[in-house]
Amino acid sequence: MNENILVGSASWTDKTLIDCGRFYPPGCKSAEQRLRFYAQQFPMVEVDSSYYGMPTPQNARLWAERTPEGFTFNVKAFRLFTGHQTQPMVLHKDIQQALGPEPPRTLYYADLPLEIRDELWRRFIEALAPLREAGKLGAVHFQFAPWVLRNREGVAHVEHCSEKMAGHLLAAEFRHQSWFAGDHADRTLEWERGLGLVHTVVDSPQGFANCVPCVWDVTNPQLAILRLHGRNQDAWNQKGLAASSGRFNYWYSQDELAAMVPEIEHLGTLAQHVHVVFNTNSEDQGQVGARMMRDLLTVKER
Repeated sequence: MNENILVGSASWTDKTLIDCGRFYPPGCKSAEQRLRFYAQQFPMVEVDSSYYGMPTPQNARLWAERTPEGFTFNVKAFRLFTGHQTQPMVLHKDIQQALGPEPPRTLYYADLPLEIRDELWRRFIEALAPLREAGKLGAVHFQFAPWVLRNREGVAHVEHCSEKMAGHLLAAEFRHQSWFAGDHADRTLEWERGLGLVHTVVDSPQGFANCVPCVWDVTNPQLAILRLHGRNQDAWNQKGLAASSGRFNYWYSQDELAAMVPEIEHLGTLAQHVHVVFNTNSEDQGQVGARMMRDLLTVKER
C-alpha cells in the first residue's frame, strides 16, 4: 500500500468495541495495553474523546509514549468550538466557577465571555502540545454542527477557529448541505484553500439537509481526509437513539469500499498524505472496515 495513505478508525476506546471482544485479545485490559495493541494494527487514529471533553496534556503525553515512531493522531476539536451545545459540567472546575453560581444548563460558544473563550483555546492548544512535540499530531479536526451554515455567520466562525489555531493543520468537516449545494461547492473549496484548511471528503447517507455530498478534492497539499460514517439511511436522523453513535451503525461491504479505492489513490497524487478514517463505531465495525480498506489498497498496488 502507498505509504502516504494511512487507514484507521475514530476512537480505540468505544465501550461497544471493548465489550464485543473481537478486536482486543484476551488480557488486553488496560488503557495502555489497548492503545499499544491498536497501534500495532493501524498507523493512525482519530481521538474523539476531545470532542466531548477538553483533552489534557497528561493524556496526550501518554498517547505519544505508548505509540511507535511515526504513529499519527488526528484530534477532534472540542464541541464548543464547532458550534455544538455543551453542558458546563464538562468544563474545567475553575471555568465552571467563573461562569457564576447558576450557569445555563446548556452553553454555546456565543454564550461565553471573551476571556473564557480565549482561555479554553489556550488550554486546548496546550493539551495538543505533547503530541505535536513528539511529531505525532496530524490534523485538528473540526466537525462543525449542522446549524453552522454557509452564510456570513458560519463563514466568520470557521475563519475565527482557523485564526485561533494558527500554526496547526486544521481539517474542516461540514454537516449542512449549503456548503456544497450547486455552485457553492467550488466556492467552498476555494475558500478552504485560501485558509489552508484540509477539506474532508465525507461518505454518509444522502438526501438530508444535515449531510453533504462526497466531494473528492484536495484543498491543502499536505493532507486529504476521507471520513466514512456509513450509509444507514434509517438511523441518520432517527429520534431516541441510545447514543448519537447509533446513526453510524453500518457494516461496509467489500464492493462499497473497493469503489472508493481509485478515488483514494487519486487523492494520494494530490496530497502528501491521505487519512482514511472509519467513523462506523458500533462494536468493531470501524476496525473491520479499516482492515478491509487497507487490504483493498494493498491488493490494488500489486
